[in-house]
Amino acid sequence: MNSMKKKLASVIAAVVILAGSTSILKAQDKLKSMPGYDQYQKIAPQIRSSVVPGSLFVQWSDDGSSFEYTKDGKRYRYDVKKKKATEIEMPEPASRGRGFSRGPARGRQFPSADSPDGKLKAFTKDRNMYLSNPDGSNVIAITTDGNAENQIKYGIATWVYGEELGQRTAMWWSPDSKKIAFYRFDEKNAQKYYVLLDQLKLYDSLEVMSYPKVGADNLPVDLMVYDVDTKQMKKLDVRDGKPFNDGAVGTYLYGMDWTPDGKELLFHSTNRKQDIMEYRAADPVTGKSRVVVREEWLPSFTKNTPEIRVLEDGKRFVWASERTGFNNYYLYNFDGTLINAITDHPFEVANIVKIDEKAGEMYYMARSGENHMKMQLHRVRLDGTKDTRLTDPKFNHSVNISPDGKYFVDVAQTHNIAPFTNLVDSKGKIVAELAQSDLTKFNELGLKKAEVFTFTSADGVTELHGMIHFPSNFDPNKKYPTLLANYGGPATNEFSENFSLPSALTEYGFLIVSIDGRNVRGRGKRLLDQLYGHLGIVEQDDFAEGIKSLYNRPYFDKNRVGVYGTSYGGTTAAMSLLRFPDVYQAAVANSAVADWVFYDNIYTERYMNLLEDNKAGYDNFRLAKYAPNLKGELMIYYGTADNNVHPSNSMQLIKALQDAGKSFEVQVGPDRGHTAVNTERMMEFFIRHLVIDSENKLKIERK
Repeated sequence: MNSMKKKLASVIAAVVILAGSTSILKAQDKLKSMPGYDQYQKIAPQIRSSVVPGSLFVQWSDDGSSFEYTKDGKRYRYDVKKKKATEIEMPEPASRGRGFSRGPARGRQFPSADSPDGKLKAFTKDRNMYLSNPDGSNVIAITTDGNAENQIKYGIATWVYGEELGQRTAMWWSPDSKKIAFYRFDEKNAQKYYVLLDQLKLYDSLEVMSYPKVGADNLPVDLMVYDVDTKQMKKLDVRDGKPFNDGAVGTYLYGMDWTPDGKELLFHSTNRKQDIMEYRAADPVTGKSRVVVREEWLPSFTKNTPEIRVLEDGKRFVWASERTGFNNYYLYNFDGTLINAITDHPFEVANIVKIDEKAGEMYYMARSGENHMKMQLHRVRLDGTKDTRLTDPKFNHSVNISPDGKYFVDVAQTHNIAPFTNLVDSKGKIVAELAQSDLTKFNELGLKKAEVFTFTSADGVTELHGMIHFPSNFDPNKKYPTLLANYGGPATNEFSENFSLPSALTEYGFLIVSIDGRNVRGRGKRLLDQLYGHLGIVEQDDFAEGIKSLYNRPYFDKNRVGVYGTSYGGTTAAMSLLRFPDVYQAAVANSAVADWVFYDNIYTERYMNLLEDNKAGYDNFRLAKYAPNLKGELMIYYGTADNNVHPSNSMQLIKALQDAGKSFEVQVGPDRGHTAVNTERMMEFFIRHLVIDSENKLKIERK
């Protein structure tokens, strides 16, 4: 769910994956005769092209005297000294080449890795590790004990390591190509999950996964290093001489890299609760490892992979930490000594843009604008002095700094101000205006800009944000049905200060709303901690408060509110309808987690604590518990081949609703994975229940 939350956190526009069989798609014939269909067909296809954005993406010359960019299909070179752009020849498109790869499938790892000097290839096959020439010749087995019987495997991780810990690789070459490090997993005692595949074929097939769910045992994991020259294998001591203990620091090992000199392998190590994280360095010769940085946040969880930037001297690095309650930067030596704090803000730093070691300065983005979504460029000395904001806090900024640090190209915008680009000097002074957005077509179509609103959290204290999208033919004297389009997972954002085109779904005659609760990213660790142990409850309380804050708007029909989403968003949809039957009247829940004990332990225990320590919290979330509450209309969708949120989640909710005697709809995606019902079927559902049925009911009442 970690990857999904990054991809779906801003699902406002109706880009919903086609996930139905032929029989499902035929159902959309009804949509063509429904209210709003003609308007949608007329306006929606034009929305994406309605704005010619004034955002320039530039490439600086090595000396910083000029930069190139493409605009309106033409290529330009801008001379900084002359403040003049000259059209140049458009470069040939870059070739992907024979070695191009889109990367491993979701949750998986690359099966091979070429050495930095290009002379060798390491790869995993049939649970063992091998070396060969780049062309695959001269194969040498460097492990031989991996097999299906003992369930030992090398050079590959488990699905949850890929999904939740970002492990797209499971083998790592040293910079000098002399050593290859890789995973060793022991799966023999792991509980397996079986995913039925190919159900549309004459004979189906089975995918068997080691997928530890909440409370299940984790797989023992180790790191191995093979020396190419000596042909010696070393098992690294990653747990201070102690064996694998599911629960202690060393439960999860991930985020591997080598020190620049290749003398140590760096890795992250956490305990099962993930409230302690150690950044460690291991000697590949002796196998011994040591702690470089230790992070603790015992009230909830630490960040698994903090931002890190190694300096050119190879001895120092910049480390991001939430230890003060806000993400800040610190300068460390690789020997583990803290040199100094670089920043100490009561707001979040976001990412390092550039480090100028010669000048002793660092440029970084921070949430120091008028609100937490308006990113600002800062410059600070590496010793922590002379921290200066260089951008206008009224806007959200993205920047591209020249190699010499004398200038930066700044793209600025807000949710309702289209992007514009300026050339700015190192003191923050605008040198030249480079581009403005063209909204001519946007205005001709009558499109409406998104509106941001604020409301008070269910805690009665915290100010939170939401956004509303309006149809192009919006009439403030009419009442509109509304759809809440929220992902809703922890550390995500629905409210954005990027210029937002209106959601195409508004053209069906709906308001589209997105809301941030206390799950919001970028406002500090202590606010996010309010979710800990109550995932699926606290943020849903806030979403409901956000909806209720709109009741006083004359065009908002509080009796016609729907909610939809996928993955965590599906959970949001189902939980919202079941827990707040008087706030929401309809929901489409795609690929939803229905019970946290049915999801993987890395993600869930991170936010919910261990099952034995928070049984009440787990019980309070279970969707089946709220099945008797169903008053509105619910559509449940799942893919039969979903190896992320397994179909058993939807099955649990379906069974509970059946037992409660409730009427609802189910849509199934045969042989589909972690997907959603197609947009047309979803809108057919919402128009039927929030428009047509409502109008019919009103007619009956009038009679």
